[in-house]
Amino acid sequence: MKEKIDNPGVFVPPPIVYALTFLFSSLLEREVPVTLLVNHYLIQGLGIIFIITAIAIAIAAIGRFIKSKNTLITIKPANSLQTSGIYSFTRNPMYLSLALLYTGIALLMLNWWALILLPVLVLIVTWFIIKPEER
Repeated sequence: MKEKIDNPGVFVPPPIVYALTFLFSSLLEREVPVTLLVNHYLIQGLGIIFIITAIAIAIAAIGRFIKSKNTLITIKPANSLQTSGIYSFTRNPMYLSLALLYTGIALLMLNWWALILLPVLVLIVTWFIIKPEER
């Protein structure tokens, strides 16, 4: 009889996936720069708003996990399903906050490759992290 695994099977922490993608985009930006004629101050200001929003969502999500005594470590089983607080508005607030943080830093640094790669990153996170966690 096959033993049921009581964890999502996600062995690479999601922030590492975002960081590696951003690092790759930074290398691309250096080697093949994308130049857009935009107001850099406006774009960077928007980046700061994204970063502040990301931090607020992350604090709410982490606070919810602490209050329910759940784990943030993806290789450990969850103690309970989160459905209240920030989780009543979005199913994956931590991944939302990572995507907003990534976008905010990309805007702040005017790293257009990071924004170009964002849809690919979201698909990778969805298929290889979120879907296994939901199982």
